[in-house]
Amino acid sequence: MSRRLALSVVLAAFSGFAAAAPVSYRIDADHTDVIASWSHLGFSNPVAHFGQVDGTIIYDAANVGASSVEVTIPLAGLDSHVAALDRHLRSAELFDAGKYPVIAFKSRRVEALGKSRLRVTGDLTVKGVTRTAVLDVTLNKVGEHPMAKRQAIGFDAATSLKRSDFGIAYAVPAVSDEVRIRITTEAMVPKAEGDVPARAKTSIPPKTR
Repeated sequence: MSRRLALSVVLAAFSGFAAAAPVSYRIDADHTDVIASWSHLGFSNPVAHFGQVDGTIIYDAANVGASSVEVTIPLAGLDSHVAALDRHLRSAELFDAGKYPVIAFKSRRVEALGKSRLRVTGDLTVKGVTRTAVLDVTLNKVGEHPMAKRQAIGFDAATSLKRSDFGIAYAVPAVSDEVRIRITTEAMVPKAEGDVPARAKTSIPPKTR
């Protein structure tokens, strides 16, 4: 085999390996929304939006099990569109945002279910309490973002949880213990190494079980 041919084979193999390598994406807070809904006395199903989401998604298309996600959700970004409810949600009776200003999620396992479906299992920390949460995830799209001119990825996800598991039992059962969560997110490869959002990070509260 000639040196030129051997070099071509090596480069082709390296190219294939590089293409299959995991890609790290930074969550775009402006195109990410976490929406919680619950039953209010059986009459209505209010919602609250959680914005200012920060975090990293590592996605490995060739080996989905090597993928991961780590996210922080500051309660400063909570918005139910009702000011009095926002104040109550942040109060000590509920999230106690003064003491526990951030919700955090860190994956432990990512499973491919076929046809752009994934299951993500991880540790969800709310009000200083950590419990297992399982997200049913749909991979919407992977490719170059036409506006940002960078590689991007988009997901939707859903789960349900009991708020009492996190020490938030105010008005249960009149106001439902079960909370339904819907998530939509875009994430992009950072512009350059060390690229971080303008918002300062808030420390994750310690785990308690």
